[in-house]
Amino acid sequence: MNAVRICYQTVEFEEVDIHIRSLRDKQQFSDPFGEAEALGISSAQWSLFGVLWESSKVLAKEMEHFNIDDKRILEVGCGIGLTSLLLNSRQADITATDYHPEASTFLTENTRLNSDETIPFLRTAWQDEHDGLGTFDLIIGADLLYEAEHITLLSEFIDRHTNPHCEIILVDPGRGNHAQFSKAMVEKGYIHHQHKPEGNEEFKGMILKYKR
Repeated sequence: MNAVRICYQTVEFEEVDIHIRSLRDKQQFSDPFGEAEALGISSAQWSLFGVLWESSKVLAKEMEHFNIDDKRILEVGCGIGLTSLLLNSRQADITATDYHPEASTFLTENTRLNSDETIPFLRTAWQDEHDGLGTFDLIIGADLLYEAEHITLLSEFIDRHTNPHCEIILVDPGRGNHAQFSKAMVEKGYIHHQHKPEGNEEFKGMILKYKR
């Protein structure tokens, strides 16, 4: 098996540059011990955590000037961790999660590349009701609703980890599941609204916001 090929890139924001180590493309795959397969991650899905998606850039941009004072923040499905890295550079109280067995390795290396403090990370499944994460004031994520079954799994995961007053910000590229997800969140007592990202007309998705 050929070695996984990686690349390095820099994402520029107004006040900081975030350096990223990612997979070279979506064709990369390595699961020599079958760890990903045992978790239900197929070879076709394996690389999805490790490339830089446009949705992740939109989320990071949304967090660039977001008020983080006194907020405990959780990023769900962090992948290579662009938004967590940006928030970490702002000294936010950020915790990251992902299901992929390699996400922690990439997040650790990307934190090192940016000379920042270690970001607390937990590999967990959304259906794990005893993950020990606790509750948060702000929950964020990008491009999470791949399958219809994710509507229930993600809405219940988020609801378990919200403080009584909490805000949720998700970026969805338009995979077709966000309307039902928003309905599920409203049924759980959250106020919902959505909007297109400013200054990014090429992005076809939406920024979804929920609050209670």
